[in-house]
Amino acid sequence: MRLRHIRLIAATGTAVTALALTACGSGTGTDDEGAARPTAAAAEQAAPRTPRATGDAAGRTAAVTPAAARTHAPGAQPSTAPPAAHAGRSTGTRTGGSVVLCNGANTTVTAQPLARPLDHMLLTVTNTGGKTCELPYYPVLRFDRMQWVPQADESTRPQAVVTLAPGESGYAGVLLSAADGSGTGGRTAHKLTVAFQGLTPDSSGGPSASPALPAEGVYYDSALKVTYWQQDLDAISGW
Repeated sequence: MRLRHIRLIAATGTAVTALALTACGSGTGTDDEGAARPTAAAAEQAAPRTPRATGDAAGRTAAVTPAAARTHAPGAQPSTAPPAAHAGRSTGTRTGGSVVLCNGANTTVTAQPLARPLDHMLLTVTNTGGKTCELPYYPVLRFDRMQWVPQADESTRPQAVVTLAPGESGYAGVLLSAADGSGTGGRTAHKLTVAFQGLTPDSSGGPSASPALPAEGVYYDSALKVTYWQQDLDAISGW
């Protein structure tokens, strides 16, 4: 009777041990008390992911509004500082670098008062560089310390941007004063600064030029205005 009791106890202990091992293997035993262990798939899902740039975002920089593009205040000139968003344009570089902007660094500029038509002056820009250059818009003039910017005659806007091959010249006309005497604030200037515009209105096209004026100076008044740059002199011969 005693031997049978001992065998029963031993069998029971074996069953209990097997049950304990089974519980541990299923994750419900004492080793798994607390939070459940994450599976490999759950761990991958919970792990933080580093955002991957799309092809569009990775190959594109944010657009920046050009700091140099602005409306002239009276007497102001386009800044020679490159615009932030169009740095290549402000230095004169065009697609592929084969065409640049005309400015005081790669041209010579002359200012010639005309006998006819009266009270007019002719600006001539000659490309002295080794690359074709462009003359967008119109010249921005400043006589002496003039505190306002002469406007352009919109009727002279050309169909295309003036393009000068090395050695070629472009032109602009200047109306200095009203022939009928209706202009105001007339004075004689002895210094002229010609600023060049970039590919966007009022942006800088690069260094300015200072063509010589006659020794006696040039008289101008409030009627002062300019034409757009022209490819041919005939385009403004009757202006």
